[in-house]
Amino acid sequence: MKKIAIYGKGGIGKSTTTANVSAALANLGYKVMQIGCDPKADSTSMLMGGRPLPTILETLRNKNNSEVALNDVVFRGFGGVLCAECGGPTPGMGCAGRGIIASFEKLASLNAYEIYRPDVVFYDVLGDVVCGGFAMPLRKGYADEIYIVTSGEKMSLFAARNIARAVDQFKGWGYAQLKGIILNARGVAEESELVKRAASEIGTDVVAEIPRDPRIQVCEEKNMTVIEGEPDSSLAETYRRLAQKIVD
Repeated sequence: MKKIAIYGKGGIGKSTTTANVSAALANLGYKVMQIGCDPKADSTSMLMGGRPLPTILETLRNKNNSEVALNDVVFRGFGGVLCAECGGPTPGMGCAGRGIIASFEKLASLNAYEIYRPDVVFYDVLGDVVCGGFAMPLRKGYADEIYIVTSGEKMSLFAARNIARAVDQFKGWGYAQLKGIILNARGVAEESELVKRAASEIGTDVVAEIPRDPRIQVCEEKNMTVIEGEPDSSLAETYRRLAQKIVD
């Protein structure tokens, strides 16, 4: 089982990228699990046809802990991808990072990974801040590898550098390692060169460049990944190449 965390600034297209890679791997015959680690709980929306999932935290609030079963918090989406959303606390109350910790602990206590036996697990993690909860995949050995999604925009690159520094803090502890940068283009001037230079400064490589393409938004409006909605497009092929690179 390969466990991968996808980090990036909020709104940078991290969840879109993760969902398309999950869908591509499912079409290639892999058993995939995607866990959304953002309080908005929208990571798996395109895999679920737009259906909002009950989050793990919400379920824990509404049921006795001992009564929660795997099928209360894990659902099958496009291509059989196993989908789960950590969720967050009531707005204005509690810590979203702590919510991730509680959700991970619940999945572990339910033996989710042993029962489902996925080939690949993706943790889709908000990366504007890397507090204790959001750093859980780094610190606790949940993920083996980290990829950072960024554009050439200043704040996106700033977040990418912060995430890379957090990963670097743990590199001597045998925890998750940074495997590369995924450029999700936004049409910034000389964007590819900007991101490649930033990757070099961080000490990694750009593993894929996803072009700015209106088909992404068209598919999102239909609650589909590009892999499902535009499977024969060059954009879908870009996601498939990225997916294959990640598993290889």
